Amino acid sequence: MNSKRPVNLDLSTIHFPLPALTSIAHRITGVVLFIGLIFGFWALDKSLSSAQGFAAVRDALEHNILAKLIAWGLLSALAFHFVAGIKHLLMDIHIGVTLESGVRKAQITVVVSAVLVILAGVWVW
Repeated sequence: MNSKRPVNLDLSTIHFPLPALTSIAHRITGVVLFIGLIFGFWALDKSLSSAQGFAAVRDALEHNILAKLIAWGLLSALAFHFVAGIKHLLMDIHIGVTLESGVRKAQITVVVSAVLVILAGVWVW
């Protein structure tokens, strides 16, 4: 083993390319969606329990800013995760696996996700 190899453990000095950032963000949104299932299942359980429960969830989503932020955040995470997942599926079937097409697909992923996040924000607010 070569002990004179440079070791750089400071991630803030490393410049990640856009495809790497979208891949990392895809994993992060997956974790956010997994944790967000708690709120989604709670709202589903509450809304299906009774008419009053449904009204409580509806009122929370209409009048509570925190509930709207959580809903928008989860919809945004879902939108990005979905679009990035399609990008990964295309790579799995060997479509656009070159460096240039990987960067282009990452750019498309960011743009399409941004549009979907804005649409989700318009829908929630």
